Amino acid sequence: MKYRNTRSKLTLYLVWIAVTLILWFPIIWIVLASFKSLVEFSTYPPRLLPSMPSFVNYTTVLKQSNLLVYLRNTLILMLGTTLGTLLSSSIVAYPLARMSFRGRSVAFSIIVATMMMPTIVTVIPQYILFMKLGWLDSFWPIIVPAWFAYPYNVFLFRQFYRTIPRELDEAARIDGASEWQIFTKIIVPLSRPIFITIGILSGIFWWNEFFIPLVFIKSEKLKPLSVGVYSFARTVFTIRWDLVMAMATLMLLPPLILYVLGRRYITEGIKTTGFR
Repeated sequence: MKYRNTRSKLTLYLVWIAVTLILWFPIIWIVLASFKSLVEFSTYPPRLLPSMPSFVNYTTVLKQSNLLVYLRNTLILMLGTTLGTLLSSSIVAYPLARMSFRGRSVAFSIIVATMMMPTIVTVIPQYILFMKLGWLDSFWPIIVPAWFAYPYNVFLFRQFYRTIPRELDEAARIDGASEWQIFTKIIVPLSRPIFITIGILSGIFWWNEFFIPLVFIKSEKLKPLSVGVYSFARTVFTIRWDLVMAMATLMLLPPLILYVLGRRYITEGIKTTGFR
């Protein structure tokens, strides 16, 4: 029996290792490819390891690209959208979770229904709207929508709020606290895990987002890293995949560090959202 349990655990570990390698293979390929020359990308069959590893791609990126400009723009977008979604989504979710009013279930159902709508469907109406407002080629088309609450974040906040005992609200109301005081003094401090979770997930999303900035931003001085990588490495006749891989590797580091630092809060924030 002991031998059978040991063999089962070993098999399970091997499966975990295999799945992990499959999931991490694209990242491993990008990192290793960043040390290759452009010629090696056209070899067949493709090789995982570079024949002559070199840091030339990184030095070229650091010297010739507008890396600091791209980084500045990305941080502006990350901070603006993350702050907006935390404030708006947390406030919208509070009455849906903690207050009783007519039509609450209908309002929540509509919010959940909008989660099923693909983002691509709303891009053209948004483009027309922002064009009429004169906001194209600026940060406003990306930052402003985040201040009107994203449905998925509202859902996560609402589910987490429902895990907080309602006796706390009732005790605060007896003491004369207003709804805003209950929200800011009781709910927000107790909801630290979900705030950190959504903050990290939102930051990572906008760090990597490519399509929306590509649609609304055209000026080189306003491009974030995701778009700047593509525009920098593209030439008239080809794409410098060696430089793309080097910049992509540099882009991988901050999200990984952010996730490692906040993984405990992410686990705590997500695992309790479906309890009620």
